[in-house]
Order: sequence, then structure tokens, then C-alpha cells
Amino acid sequence: MAGIPDAPALGASALQAGTFEGATVLVTGGGTGLGKAIASEFARLGARIAIASRKEEHLEAGRAAIEEIGAEVFTTPCDIRDPESIASAFDAIENALGRPAVLVNNAAANFPVPAEEMSPNAWRTVVDITLNGTFFCAREFGRRHIDAGTPASIINVGASYAWTGGPGFAHSAAAKAGAKNMVETLAVEWGPYGIQVNGLVPGLMPHEDMTADIRGNLDRTHDKDPCQPALRVGRPRELGWAATFLASPYGRFISGHTLVVDGANWQRRSLTNPAVVSVREQMGKEPFRIG
Repeated sequence: MAGIPDAPALGASALQAGTFEGATVLVTGGGTGLGKAIASEFARLGARIAIASRKEEHLEAGRAAIEEIGAEVFTTPCDIRDPESIASAFDAIENALGRPAVLVNNAAANFPVPAEEMSPNAWRTVVDITLNGTFFCAREFGRRHIDAGTPASIINVGASYAWTGGPGFAHSAAAKAGAKNMVETLAVEWGPYGIQVNGLVPGLMPHEDMTADIRGNLDRTHDKDPCQPALRVGRPRELGWAATFLASPYGRFISGHTLVVDGANWQRRSLTNPAVVSVREQMGKEPFRIG
């Protein structure tokens, strides 16, 4: 079995050169990982790129990646939990590059923890960034376009456990389910104003900025390719290509949809049920005790 063929080379695109020429694209959390991959594909198609992040080192990494492509880039600090910080970031981006025509809500927070051990602060932090921050950014973006009467596109980066649940990630799974529902709600509310809203879900796409828990999971499995129906993992650029298509003129009539880019991995079902291993055991934790 050969599986799904590998992706075309980095730098290739199915869209016409200059598809986003003159447009500004804002990617939250666009300085690292899959956010950087998404920003890079928009840059290759002529977009001016705005990157918002809380961390200066992430902003610098994003700037370097986009400048290497040769596109115009502007970075701004932003705490997406704070609507005032978001408004200030949008003001700065508009002054530097013009009003963003595309918003990619990529910034999120996540870490594995059994639900019984999750602190109230852990729950609030992940939900505040992943769900509230996504809405606050979308609201600021939507309000500006509704006021100006200009069409626009929003992409919320999600996770497949928005449908299935995410054992070990109750906070993130709940927040991502809310962000997915937001896609469907805002697409209907804002469609009359010319604002298209979609979701985008990545599968396993290894990259240099993976969190320690994801890196640890990869390290514990010597070869992830046979664990995927495609018999290979994804390439970060494949998520970028999907994002550019959804926001392009060729995808305008797609709205309220969440596109999963994972080689069908999230839909995989076994013919026989494997033995259940508790989340605590999978994380190597001792039996739970209060106190």
C-alpha cells in the first residue's frame, strides 16, 4: 500500500500568482508553527501579512519568515483575551498596511491534563484564549467591515475533537467546539454584509514549533506514518494551501463550513475495539487522590 501521495514542493500553489496582491491578511499567532505556515502561503500569493502575538520572539520569528519570502509584513503585540488590546492592534495594522481583508484566528492555548486534576485557572486560561479570544478578534474584524461596507473572510483554526471530544484536553475540546459553532453562527449573521466565515482543522503536521506534549507523543511512537489512513503525516504547507483557497475569490461561496485537512485520520474506526487505557495511565500518572 502506498497511501496518499506526498504534497507538492514547498512554494507551489494551485492558485494564480498574485491572488492576494494588495490585500492584507492578519494571522493571530502567526509567528510559529502552523500559523506561520498559513501566513507564508498567503505571502507567496502576494498578500501583505500582519502577525499578532503576545510574545516578542514569536513576532520576530514570523517577521523573518515572511521577509524571507519577500512579502511586506507588520507585527504587533496583542493579547487576544483583551478587547482593548485587539482594537489597538487593529488600529496599528490599519495604519501600517490597511484594513485586513482576511482574518485567520489561529492563536490558541492547550496542554494535556486529566479533567479531575484541572484547576479552575487552567480551564479559564484555555477557554479565555481559544474561545473568547477568537470571538473578540472576529467581532473587532467584523464590526470594522460592516461599518465600512467591505467584504471579508474569517478562518477559525480548529481541532477535530470539537466533534469527537478530547480526552485529556477537556478545556481545549470545549473551547474548539465553541469556535466551530461560532463559524456556523457568524457565517449566517454576517453573510449579508459580505463576510465569509469558515473553519480549518489540521491533522498531525509535524513542525519545529510543536509543544512539548505533542513532541513527546511523536517521540514515543517511532513511526507515525503507518498510524494515519494516508500512510503519511501532513505537511504544514498543506494547511496553508487550504486556508488560501477558502479565502480566495474561488472559495467565496463556501461559508459556514469547517474543512478538515488530516487525511481522514479523525474518521478512522477500528474493526475491533482496542482495550481502554485511561487518560491517567496514558500520561503515566499515579491514581488520583484528593489532597
